[in-house]
Amino acid sequence: MNKKLHIVSLGCTKNLVDTEVMLGKLREYEMTDSADEADVIIVNTCGFIDAAKEESIQTVLNLHEARRENSVLVMAGCLSERYKSELQKEMPEVDIFTGVGDYDRIDELLATKQSRFTPHVFLANESHDRVITGSRAHAYVKLAEGCNQTCSFCAIPGFKGKLHSRTLESVVKEVRRLVEQGFYDFSFISQDSSSYLRDLGVTDGLVELIHAVEQIEGVKSARILYLYPSTTSFRLIDTIAASKVFQNYFDMPIQHIDPRVLKTMKRGIGSEKIKSLLSAMRAVPGSFVRTSVIVGFPTETEEEFEALCDYVESFGFDRVNIFEYSDEEGTSAYELTPKIDADTIHERADRLEEIVKKSTKASLEKMVEKQFPMIVEGPSEEHDFLLSARPLLWAPDIDGEVIINDSEIEGIEFGSLYDVLVTESLGGQLLGRVVGQASK
Repeated sequence: MNKKLHIVSLGCTKNLVDTEVMLGKLREYEMTDSADEADVIIVNTCGFIDAAKEESIQTVLNLHEARRENSVLVMAGCLSERYKSELQKEMPEVDIFTGVGDYDRIDELLATKQSRFTPHVFLANESHDRVITGSRAHAYVKLAEGCNQTCSFCAIPGFKGKLHSRTLESVVKEVRRLVEQGFYDFSFISQDSSSYLRDLGVTDGLVELIHAVEQIEGVKSARILYLYPSTTSFRLIDTIAASKVFQNYFDMPIQHIDPRVLKTMKRGIGSEKIKSLLSAMRAVPGSFVRTSVIVGFPTETEEEFEALCDYVESFGFDRVNIFEYSDEEGTSAYELTPKIDADTIHERADRLEEIVKKSTKASLEKMVEKQFPMIVEGPSEEHDFLLSARPLLWAPDIDGEVIINDSEIEGIEFGSLYDVLVTESLGGQLLGRVVGQASK
C-alpha cells in the first residue's frame, strides 16, 4: 500500500509552483485530504506579512494536533527560511525544516528525516516534473526568483535574494512540455516580472517572452502577473495589446499614488509616471487592470490617504487588493515613525474597500449581455448543479468565477473552452449560459 501525503500550499502562486514540484518528486505517495490519515504532512509556508506568518504557524500547529502517531511533519518555504533558527528552537512539533532551496530534494529529506537549508533559492525549470493542480487547462510558469527592488516595506529580497531569471529557452521548453500534457492557458509569474532577463542583460525581457510564446503551437491564452511600475515600459504595453495570444491583462501593484509616500516606500517611480502607465493600459481595448495598494504606511497622513482613495475611485480598477501595512523587521520602513495605529489602519482599509467594491461591481456589470470565451473548470462550490467558469481575460484564483446555470449544448467537458453569454450580475456574482464551443 502506498504511503499517504497531505500537503498545504500557503501564500502566493509562486509558492504553488514550488509545491507542485514537491508533488512531482513524491508521485509514489497517495494524496489525502485528511491529515490524520497521512504518513507525511507538508506545509509550504508564507513569510510575507504578519497575517501570513500567523496563518502559516497556526496551520502547522493545527496539523500537528490532527496527525497520527509516527507521521512526519515538514515545514517548508518562506517563513521557515526567514526564521530558520527561531522556528527550529521554538517548534518541536515539526520533524523536518526546510526553506526555499530544496523543493526538488524533498524526497531526499524525507528519506533521511533531516532538516536542510541549502544556501540558494530554488528556481523551477523545464527539467522539473511538476504535478499541476487546480485546473486541467491552466498552469503557472515561474520566470524568475528574487528581486532587485528595494521597497522599504518588503522583506522578500532578504530571504529570496537578488533577481535570478530563467533563460527564455528554458521557459519555452517548459511551456511546450505543458502544452503536450494538455494545458493551453498560462500565467507567467515572479516577484518582479517586468524585470525578467534584466540580470542577463536584456532590458525588456517580457517583450521577448511574448514573441517566443506566440510561436508555440497549442498556446491559446496567456497573461503576465506582477508588473513593477519602474520596470514596466510602454513598449511592453503595446506588445501585449498587439498580441493574439496574451490577454489585455495588466496587473501592476502601485502600492500608493501620493508622491511623498511613494518616495518613502522607495518605489523608484513617481506618481505621474504611474498614472501614465495605467492610462496607457486602460486605453487598450478590452483591458483588465488590477492593482494592489498598502494602507497605513508609516507617516501616511489623512490627506495622502484621501489622495489614494480619490485616484482609485476615479480610475476605476477592475480589481484591487488592499493590504494593511505590516511592520516587518529587517526592512527600512520598520524604523520609520510615526507609525499609524492599528485602529486607524483598519478604518482606512474599510473606507477604501467600499470604493473598491463599487469599482469591482462596475467592472462586472460591464460584462452583462456580452459573450466571452471561458474555461469551464468544474462544479461550482456554490451548488452541485452549477458549474464554475473563468473568462480567459481573468487570472485564476484571484479574479473570481462566472457561475454557469444554463447551457445550449450537452456534454460539457471540464477544462474545455466555451463561448459563454453573461446573462446577469447578482450581488457581485456573474451568471452565464454556455452558447457553444469556443472558436478561439
